[in-house]
Parts: sequence; structure tokens; C-alpha cells
Amino acid sequence: MLKEYKTIMEVAGPLMLVERVEGVKYEELAEIQMADGEIRRGQVLEVNGDKALVQIFEGSTGLDLTATRVRFLGKGIELPVSLDMLGRVFSGFGLPRDDGPRIIPEKRLDINGFPINPYARDYPSEFIQTGISAIDGMNTMVRGQKLPIFSASGLPHSRLAAQIARQAKVLGTESKFAVVFAAMGITFEEADYFITDFRRTGAIERAILFVNLADDPAIERIATPRMALTAAEYLAFDQNMHVLVILTDMTNYAEALREISAARKEVPGRRGYPGYLYTDLASIYERAGRIRGREGSITQLPILTMPEDDKTHPIPDLTGYITEGQIILSRELHRKGIYPPIDVLPSLSRLKDKGIGTGKTREDHSDTLNQLYAAYARGKEAKELAAILGEAALTEIDKQFSRFADQFESSYVQQGEEEDRTITETLNKGWRLLAELPRAELKRIRDEYLDKYLTVAEGE
Repeated sequence: MLKEYKTIMEVAGPLMLVERVEGVKYEELAEIQMADGEIRRGQVLEVNGDKALVQIFEGSTGLDLTATRVRFLGKGIELPVSLDMLGRVFSGFGLPRDDGPRIIPEKRLDINGFPINPYARDYPSEFIQTGISAIDGMNTMVRGQKLPIFSASGLPHSRLAAQIARQAKVLGTESKFAVVFAAMGITFEEADYFITDFRRTGAIERAILFVNLADDPAIERIATPRMALTAAEYLAFDQNMHVLVILTDMTNYAEALREISAARKEVPGRRGYPGYLYTDLASIYERAGRIRGREGSITQLPILTMPEDDKTHPIPDLTGYITEGQIILSRELHRKGIYPPIDVLPSLSRLKDKGIGTGKTREDHSDTLNQLYAAYARGKEAKELAAILGEAALTEIDKQFSRFADQFESSYVQQGEEEDRTITETLNKGWRLLAELPRAELKRIRDEYLDKYLTVAEGE
């Protein structure tokens, strides 16, 4: 029998202080019964002695202090899980958004979960093909990795996220692959784009979508990535599936965290974000990985927009400390009409060396990757020199590298939104570009690979 309280002491915005409570715990769920019988939901944010601070999900508008009753449910937020979730669209709280029925659960899981024990972790080592050359060829994603995309306002990260969700796959395995897609604080138009795109391409059949709109409660935004990761953990470790979790936009998540922190009158940290922002982000990102002895895995692709294109902003800055690299989208490439506008030079996948090579992608992958990086960097330097001193100041070799940089952007980085390149197509495209340079300049590739692949590329 749940105890009811009519001891509401104070209400401020979405926060409600209840006194003379017993046995109430942090993050416990509450039901708030209004005077007219309406039921609202809330969660305990803080307990101090016999007082509990509750955040009301639907807000406190119309709440009567004397006539409202509060019941604490003795449990946190839970997600009912089942394989029937595949192909469905849910709210940030795990409620159906697609007019379908509620899930009949196999079990109910607390959404906070636990990061994987470091001792139990298995090292990420298998290539995930996204079908996007700038990622597969230059910044390879590995199964079990957490690799964020740093974007900015106005850049096509939503289109890129949808394309990766459609195309991603693990090669050379019969294990099932699934995508869990969580969108936080997005507009109705963006939500409609994602849902329509997933359904149009059939990707919805292997996906679970959690959608939190911009006008939904901030506390729901905090729950959304945890809902997604709880569903991913069920698919990966109970159903032995390879799961790619795409989280967009983590900046909206951090803004919601700041909003709740300000409502609680906590001492702010950098730029008004709470001092525990790093810890909170880590509790999300560290739920990616592989467990030794388990077939399934969770790979994370968080997407965040950098406020004012600032890489030193607390959100991208702290994300970079926790994750294993970053894919950076470039406004300059976007202005040139290049999609996806991935700037490969500052981008980095720290685990790429573990997912490429013989038996994973191809034997020449590492050498061609290094040579493409070096040639593109030299081409960019030549273009900068020409901008200052003029084309006449460039040597013939510099001009070749300058042309290479343009071709690299227009044919290697640039690809269609519906274009799904295999890793073989990506590597061969790299060789065709390198064939335009003198062989003597290809110093980062072993002679055996030059003999085997360059001759073929020159003949095409």
C-alpha cells in the first residue's frame, strides 16, 4: 500500500517540495494527483531529512497546494523491453509515439544501468562499415567504440545521422545488427524527417527510435539517452546483437541538464553548466563497448552541435576527453557544396588501427590512409601558400598536390546522400586519386602495395 502525502510545502516552476516524508529515495518516481483527479508524474531530485524535492514532468501549472496528493512509487524510471520494440517509435520516456500498442515486456530494466566493468571489457577490434568514405577510409569506426560527430548549427548532421543509421553494418558476421536512434530536443520537422526517412528506406525494421521534442519536459530529455542505451543493452547482451546507438543532439541534453541544475539552485560550473557535467556525460558514453564472452556489442555515435563553432566549449571539450576520437564537420566544406562536409584532418578515430588491415578491411588500408592524409595536408598547405603569394610561387609538385586536395574533396569526401560505398570501393577510389601523383611522392606506402594496387589504378 503506497502512502499518500498532502504535505506540499512549496512549488517553484516544475519543482515541488514535499515535507514529512518517510523512506523516499533519490530518483524515485512519484505520482501527483491534482484536485480534479488528473495524474501527473514526477521524480525525486533531492532528499534532505524528511523533505523531498520533486520535479514534475508535466509542470506545476494549476497545482493546488492543499488539495494535491503525492504518492512515491518506490522505484526509478524503468523501460519495458522486448524484441517487439524493433520497428517502433517511442517518446523520451519509452511511451509509444507511433499509434501502436504498448509493449508487452519480457522484463523491465532500470534506465540508469551500469557502465561495463573495465575488467570484463573486450577490446574493440571489428570494422563497422558506414558506407561513407571519409569515415570508413580515414576515420574507421570499430565495433564497441564511442565516436562522436562534432557539428555546428546549420550543418547537415541530421542527414548524416540518418544515412549512417540506414547504411551501417558489420562485415563478415552472421550476427544481427540493430540501430537504436535517440533524438533529444529536436523540432517537429526534424522528428518527421527522421521517422519518414527510416520508414521510406526500410531501416525502421531493424531500428528503435526514441524521440524527445523541443517542447517536451527537460527531465524527459535527460531520460532519453538512458532509455536508448537500456534498449541497446537488452538487444546486445540479452539477444546477442550488434547495436549502433546514435544520440542527437547531446548539446540539447546538456542544456536540459543546466536547466534542471539552475532550478535546483546548484552552484554553476563553466558557462553555467553543472560541475558534474563530465561525470554525467561519462555515465552515458561509458555504456558503450563489448563484454568478454558475449557475442553482442554496443557502438555509440553521439552527435553534438558546437555552440558558436567552438571546440573548446565545455560540451565538445568534455566529450572529447571521454570518447575515442571525433568526426568534425566543416562549415568551409559545406559552403563548397560538399556532402558530407567531414574535415578529415582534425578528425580522429583512436581505435581505427584495430579495425583495419588483413581479414578486416584490406591489407593496404593503413598505408593508403596515411598517404592520403599526408597528400591532402600537403595540398592544403600549397593552396594556403598560393592564396598568399599567388600560383606562380608554387612548384610543379605543389600544383599537383593542390589539384589532389581539390579532387580528394570533390570525389572522395563528397558522395551522394543515398550512396552506400563498400570499403573496397572506398580504398580503390583512394588509389585512383593517388595515381595522379608521382610514384616517388608516395613514400608512406610499401612497394609491394604500390606494385599490386597502383598499377591497376593507373590503368583505370
